[in-house]
Amino acid sequence: MGKLDSKIAVVTGGSSGIGYAIARRFIQEGATVYIAGRRLAELEAAAAKLGKQAKAIQTDIASPDSLDRLFTTVQQEEGGLDILVANAGVIASSAIGEVTEQHYDQMFDINVRGTFFTLQRALPAMREGGSIILVSSCLATKGLPGHSVYNATKAAVRSLVRTAAAELKARHIRVNTLSPGPVDTPIIDGQVGTPQEAEAFRQQAAAMVPLGRLGQPDELAAAALFLASEESSFSTGTDLVVDGGMTQL
Repeated sequence: MGKLDSKIAVVTGGSSGIGYAIARRFIQEGATVYIAGRRLAELEAAAAKLGKQAKAIQTDIASPDSLDRLFTTVQQEEGGLDILVANAGVIASSAIGEVTEQHYDQMFDINVRGTFFTLQRALPAMREGGSIILVSSCLATKGLPGHSVYNATKAAVRSLVRTAAAELKARHIRVNTLSPGPVDTPIIDGQVGTPQEAEAFRQQAAAMVPLGRLGQPDELAAAALFLASEESSFSTGTDLVVDGGMTQL
């Protein structure tokens, strides 16, 4: 018996990194998982690796119409949704004095607007007793230079969880935040230009973590499983921080 037997889950940003690890762990625990993202080829490749309990649906979370198609498909094929993990997001750094309108708009359009409408559009399909997990970041509570816009978007996600938890308690739907610290995923390589720069970035990030290393996607997947399953049945509105002590020590 798995902890998520017969459950239906949607994981946005599910083709790589933390999202892929979450989808894989959910499937191992018995769930059928719809992975969503913008790049169809990557999604289909990820679904093929995950096996028959994974389904890929191309989705742009910045487009409410695209989100409607995602959740309408899940509703039609499965009759409802038990677990939502709103994981899709972007990160880019810039000093406050150098932030452009394009940088600001892109970050808020995806990390805040996209996450908000992912949550909103999922609600008609969510079954009573379901679990919603919005992925924020430990940086929501940190003043890390160069990340003013990103940090603000993740603080907004954390705030959204509190209100959503209050509104959805009557439907017995739990809403929680998962806030990773530095995690070793391909997103690191996308922030720099060369493998050498990526390695330097990893070393610098690990130096900020009291445990002395980066987190692994599977460690975040384990935390997501806790929030998705009945193991966290008395938790709603909370923020589960998995950051190696970065914000706590």
